[in-house]
Amino acid sequence: MSMQGKRCLITGATSGLGEVTALALAQMGAEVIIVSRREEKCRRTVEIIRDQTGNPAVDYFRANLSSQNEIRDLAGAVKKKYARLDVLVNNAGGFFWGRRESVDGIEMTFALNHLNYFLLTHLLLEILEKSSSARIVNVSSGGHNNQEIDFGNLQLEQNYIHFTAYGKSKLANLYFTYELDRRLYGKPITVNAVNPGYTASNIAREGNLFGWIFMPLTRIIANSTEKGAETIIYLASSEEVEGISGNYYQDKKAIPSSPTSYEVETAKQLWYISEQLTGLN
Repeated sequence: MSMQGKRCLITGATSGLGEVTALALAQMGAEVIIVSRREEKCRRTVEIIRDQTGNPAVDYFRANLSSQNEIRDLAGAVKKKYARLDVLVNNAGGFFWGRRESVDGIEMTFALNHLNYFLLTHLLLEILEKSSSARIVNVSSGGHNNQEIDFGNLQLEQNYIHFTAYGKSKLANLYFTYELDRRLYGKPITVNAVNPGYTASNIAREGNLFGWIFMPLTRIIANSTEKGAETIIYLASSEEVEGISGNYYQDKKAIPSSPTSYEVETAKQLWYISEQLTGLN
């Protein structure tokens, strides 16, 4: 499919799923904007995408998306340079072996994997609404299954377990997706979530020796990043999902997420708390 005339912003786009997605959309002719926290990697990735696709319309912004100030600066810079955005892919995330807090004093997994999506999307809605048909794609995970949001221990001050923290953040992505879909009713913006499957990436390496040893071994059974990115690219570009919103996709098909993820009152409560934590309310 041609993406000529479309402008796409992908977070976490200097490696893994984000980089593959950015490259594919650029190959389709889209104007691509990548976001990552390291300037050097941003520049190198832009050069790679331009060289491999012959598409010069590739730009970048540097931002650490665990920092709300940097998210606000990013959104401001994007809106200053671009009047319209057609596709937003919320992909940047992390897995942390030990509990740590962001610069804002929020548990890092929750800050980066959920509040990042929540705040950046809100701040970019203004230019997404300028598109005749905008799309938001939130990268979630099958790790959300068998999880629930405990509002009494939302930031896991007690009993921090890395896989649990990650799974809860991916469940939060679904609550956000479904509630945002309800709130966008009647607007020319769709929002869907995706499970890319277990994919070879560097997401769980940071800050832990076990991660550096264990994660390369798991690549033996993991999907390639190309395979993992297929459904993200599909949701960002395919005519088949034009106008379709509020779904959870895997292998290019809408599938049910966990029963817990459809709890409307929980979604509303998480939305309210997220507004409080990001200063949007």
